Amino acid sequence: MKKWAILSLALLFVFTLAGCGNKNNEASGASSGTPAASAASASASASESAPAGESASASPEAPVEAKKIIVGTSSLFPQVCFLDENGKLTGYDIELVREIDKRLPEYEFEFQLLDSMPSLLLSLETKKVDFVAHEIEKNPERTEKYLFNKVPYAHWKNKIVVSVNNNDPIETLADLKGKKVITHASSAADQILKNYDKENPGTYKIVYSSGAANDTVQQIDSGRVTATVAADFALSLIDPEKKLKTVGKALSTADILFLFRKNDSDAQALADAIDEVLLEIKADGTLSALSKQWLGQDFTTAE
Repeated sequence: MKKWAILSLALLFVFTLAGCGNKNNEASGASSGTPAASAASASASASESAPAGESASASPEAPVEAKKIIVGTSSLFPQVCFLDENGKLTGYDIELVREIDKRLPEYEFEFQLLDSMPSLLLSLETKKVDFVAHEIEKNPERTEKYLFNKVPYAHWKNKIVVSVNNNDPIETLADLKGKKVITHASSAADQILKNYDKENPGTYKIVYSSGAANDTVQQIDSGRVTATVAADFALSLIDPEKKLKTVGKALSTADILFLFRKNDSDAQALADAIDEVLLEIKADGTLSALSKQWLGQDFTTAE
């Protein structure tokens, strides 16, 4: 078992997760400005002095000290990474990371909460976190700048989302001409919308959400904006009252992976280790079970 400590850059997220185990049990007090790569846990040596007459080589082998890894995430994504009624950080991505951590004794994972995708990306670039777990969709733009692990833990189909009361013939992005479309800054949906606008300037106006998931629902339901683009599994999570609906065919499909710094040997080694464990988690059914538990069905296969 491992002890989980959670860092927070926002005063909104102040809480502690408790546990037990062989890894460092001290809650982290490191400054967010300290590079995560240098934040190795300082566990006490378990070696004992050799009895008189014995050589040092006869001493019990000291336990391997786990390397601390800072995992960037948020608490704003329902069922993916959020605070439950007891203030505990949980959700699909969170519990998956915890399961991976259990199977990687050479590492100790610790969460750090940030309040937006831009903050997560900036913290990764500035080495304040070691990787990001936040349902990151792989796309060409991100691949140019960041390293992804190779084994997906979910798959998305991105679709246009409108109010259930909207009866306009909207099937494609072209049908949103002259409309306002809401999205989250630096999200995969934001990139889809920007790419289309680059090729078809002035089709629609992009409006950015305040950050909370229900802001998108409220903006569309009230008629202040017409549509958004969202992953198929995410709609039921952000809209439990079913005020929205998807229309048209999938705009894109994508693998969901963890995000790491590019051209970083330590990051590559970590990504490779995580991929090995993900294959095990897929094979033994744990990944599918987590998806069904938190997302409502199995989104771990591309079919």
